Amino acid sequence: MPPLHFHVSPDDDAPIYRQIVRQVVGGIASGALEPGERLPSLRALAQQLVVAPLTVKKAYDVLEADGVIETRRGQGTFVGERAALSTRDAVERVRPHARRVALEADVAGLDEDALAALIAEESEALRKERKTRGEAS
Repeated sequence: MPPLHFHVSPDDDAPIYRQIVRQVVGGIASGALEPGERLPSLRALAQQLVVAPLTVKKAYDVLEADGVIETRRGQGTFVGERAALSTRDAVERVRPHARRVALEADVAGLDEDALAALIAEESEALRKERKTRGEAS
């Protein structure tokens, strides 16, 4: 499986460190990052993204505080073995995205049933992608 490619966008409303956090969490959720997998060093990721190392450190600190990643002194930073978030934490992490999607659906004229069906379809597509990736490795 190819490594996760990080990128940041100045057009994104989220601060750069939050974009990094979102990409790591999304990578874990999609299966692109697996427990125990090594992440780029602070300096390497800062150079890749052309951002200050302190920005990457802030993202890694947030991820470590959430139990998503772990830093092993002298070895590097890795996806945590128990990277799954608690249900409460997961709900709070997804809430702003759910609100944005609900607003977009409302503006587009989709009712709750249509939105729920769309989310179910996308969840199924994600499960299939994970299965395909699992069979390919």
